[in-house]
Amino acid sequence: MAQTKTSQPMIQIRNVSKKYTRDKIEVPVLSNISLEVPSGEFLALMGPSGSGKTTLLNLVAGIDKPDAGQVIVNNVEIGTLGESDLARWRASNVGFIFQFYNLLPVLTAFENVELPLMLTNLSKTEKREHVESALNIVGLGDRTRHYPRQLSGGQEQRVAIARAVVTDPTILVADEPTGDLDKTSADEIMTLLDRLNKEFGKTIVMVTHDPRAAEKAHTVMHLDKGELST
Repeated sequence: MAQTKTSQPMIQIRNVSKKYTRDKIEVPVLSNISLEVPSGEFLALMGPSGSGKTTLLNLVAGIDKPDAGQVIVNNVEIGTLGESDLARWRASNVGFIFQFYNLLPVLTAFENVELPLMLTNLSKTEKREHVESALNIVGLGDRTRHYPRQLSGGQEQRVAIARAVVTDPTILVADEPTGDLDKTSADEIMTLLDRLNKEFGKTIVMVTHDPRAAEKAHTVMHLDKGELST
């Protein structure tokens, strides 16, 4: 699951702008943003609500497309991909970690983690090995048959992180991963993300309001009124 660092930036944002239309009024969100993220980086994006942090994260993850400029991830300009190609690209390259976990309550921890593998050509045995490995990495190898309601918030987020890494993605994008957790659980989640970055070489882009969470990142950048600064 470890990845090799290269001289080529893992993520290149080139002169990207993005706006949304609300009630026929154009609302600019990002204005001519440029950013390079090396392979193996752990980047935290901070800024006030509405500053464009999640929009930038969604562009990196291929959930959204820029109005202008280029988004290049692992040498692929993802803004030019059609929807089906983009969906396949996301499935193999991006692991998502959300504030509210987004686990399915009717599935066990094992089944939730297995979900991203359902569209792969892996055998049943290979899928099981991947899921068990991911759950062991996050320290929940003994919780495979537990449902989300039987887990604490911190444990649910660990399951969500296992789901994010089970496909061995190129990058991890995390949107307020500690936002719904108490301090102890939040610290444990950030220690886990730090381990995924250092031990497994995962490139991580994280949006956070929490200065303590941002301390784990190598680099902290601030977005305000659509503009990026260090």
